[in-house]
Amino acid sequence: MDEEDPKEYRWETGYEKTWEAIKEDDDGFLEASIADIIQRAKRKRQNKKEYGTKLGMMRHLYVVLDCSESMSSQDLKPTRFMCTLKLLEGFMDEFFDQNPISQIGVIIMHNKRAEKILDLAGNARKHIKLLKSLNKTSLVGEPSLQNGLEMALRSLKLLPTHASREILIIMGSLTTCDPSDINTTIESLKTDGVRCSVIGLAAEVHICKVLADKTGGVYNIILDDSHFKDLLYQQIDPPPAALGLESSLIKMGFPHQMSVEGTEEPLTMCMCHVDSADEASKLTTGGYYCPQCYSKYCELPVECRACGLTLVSAPHLARSYHHLFPAASYQEVVYEKQSEICFGCQKQFNEVDKQIFECLNCGNYFCIDCDIFVHDTLHTCPGCATNPSTFQITQTG
Repeated sequence: MDEEDPKEYRWETGYEKTWEAIKEDDDGFLEASIADIIQRAKRKRQNKKEYGTKLGMMRHLYVVLDCSESMSSQDLKPTRFMCTLKLLEGFMDEFFDQNPISQIGVIIMHNKRAEKILDLAGNARKHIKLLKSLNKTSLVGEPSLQNGLEMALRSLKLLPTHASREILIIMGSLTTCDPSDINTTIESLKTDGVRCSVIGLAAEVHICKVLADKTGGVYNIILDDSHFKDLLYQQIDPPPAALGLESSLIKMGFPHQMSVEGTEEPLTMCMCHVDSADEASKLTTGGYYCPQCYSKYCELPVECRACGLTLVSAPHLARSYHHLFPAASYQEVVYEKQSEICFGCQKQFNEVDKQIFECLNCGNYFCIDCDIFVHDTLHTCPGCATNPSTFQITQTG
């Protein structure tokens, strides 16, 4: 009992008498009440965020996906595996939108083996295309958690010290068939500063809990598909940087056009499709050229295959900027007619709005929907942004 986490389980305290909070609306439906509970949970999670923490911005994440027989279960519709693939498509799109200079790789576990189906790469279109092709994968045997972790670790160990190393495991099985002692692998992950998080689709497994606790990750069990999506999308925000993460200058290249005035750009093949048998491997005129070795690429960001330089565009760096200076958390206050409308969406406040949210920098009031939208999607307070004096304070502070 001394080794157990002193924090109580949800079923002991977190959901105590939640049925009293669910009430029917005028039409006899419960959706509005349930949606309110979900929004309050998001708001609670927003308040727990620590500001001023050093973040791992250049993220290298391996998604380790269970493709064992247990993923064919139909408790998620149509099956656990199909539901996971669909949610991962949206996750990949959103991940690269919020973390444009990061990379993701994919490993699957089935039949007691691990198989790397995609190396670390930063092309969202390529990842989504791969996920769509995975629906034909045969779901057989048991997963091997140790083999999956070892395969991811072999790639992550080679990364430079300034890179954030992460593994996200989506586990549907309650068992794992490992070739040796998995605790040795967990110690290696901890030593190399690899953060492992686990999303369980069935029930809590002790070794997954130990893995997450020792490596500084999180371990959650889903309730339903919407809760699954919420847990998955929590992985989009950059985690706090590992203690051993070094701060150093990173060499990057900003590609440029090579066209000469008065002449048409010649037909050439890009380096990303030079070995590909796809339809996309054609001769094209446009493209991005590495400033160091002049290799051509069709999409950014990418690591130059010739000289190893990381190629990005200025908007990619700008989109990563909001993680370093997030919008300040709003203060929840009791509604006493401080303002007639929400500053964000112009919604009229009424007697139903018992709580509203105040920005302490600009003094404007917002509804709960705008509060969540500003901090999860927009990342900039509209009130502060429209006032030059307060905007300058928030950006320099």
